[in-house]
Amino acid sequence: MKKLSILAAVAVAAIMGSCTNGTPKADLKSDIDTLSYAVGVAQTQGLKEYLTQRMGVDTTYIDEFIKGLNEAANAGDNKKKAAYYAGLQIGQQVSQQMIQGINYEIFGEDSTQTVSLKNFMAGFVAGTTGKNALMTVEEASQKAQTMIQTVKTRVLEDKYGDWKKQCEDYMAGIAKKEGIQELGDGVYYEVITAGTGAVPADTNRVSVNYEGKLLNDTIFDSSYERKEPTKFRCNQVIPGWTKALTHMPVGSTWMVYIPQEQAYGEREAGKILPFSCLIFKIELLGIE
Repeated sequence: MKKLSILAAVAVAAIMGSCTNGTPKADLKSDIDTLSYAVGVAQTQGLKEYLTQRMGVDTTYIDEFIKGLNEAANAGDNKKKAAYYAGLQIGQQVSQQMIQGINYEIFGEDSTQTVSLKNFMAGFVAGTTGKNALMTVEEASQKAQTMIQTVKTRVLEDKYGDWKKQCEDYMAGIAKKEGIQELGDGVYYEVITAGTGAVPADTNRVSVNYEGKLLNDTIFDSSYERKEPTKFRCNQVIPGWTKALTHMPVGSTWMVYIPQEQAYGEREAGKILPFSCLIFKIELLGIE
């Protein structure tokens, strides 16, 4: 027999009785009665886990869940009640999923900060009813994307401001160092070994050895440690790398200094913190 969904089981549960408080008493007088009861029991497999893990229900209050379950199941095709119960369900999703997800997107692990539930609900209701909305859905989507990025940047700068300043000061010092040359967009390099081979285009596949460090000397990646060169297209890496590779003759070994704008910017990538400038030793072995 094809397995019914939990939602389908809710509909079947209306057969089980009309009591809306507590557990209906089984009365198995016919095959349909027995079938109905069996389907009801069968459909509870995994339900408690679903309630606790997906819906955030505390099973201490399982009687309240049963009360709501009975009321909804016995509402039948009452459209007014159906709309109310749908509101309760969406409201739970707002509380347990949407707000938490938005907070994590903006504030990360900082649980002391949150968006405004009051204003979220004001916008949610206005968007749903189409009444008294201060902006259209399209305008709101654009505004939200812009504002999320603005707020995220401010939050990250508050947290990593000192690190960002250290990286900016370091890059300013590199620019004044003897023997340093600029590639543009704040990317600098120093020649260790001058190669005489061809210079790859951004679409070329190259073979390189490299070591990447932060300004505190933390090594975050190294093909030397893996004892195997890395191969990729020049346009498949961070902008600072592309800029360096497309100016390097094969056989060259350079120290390359990349500002955060040409690296990972505000993103965190493993050991690489937001706003990190990166220091690479790059050895261009060949063009594939």
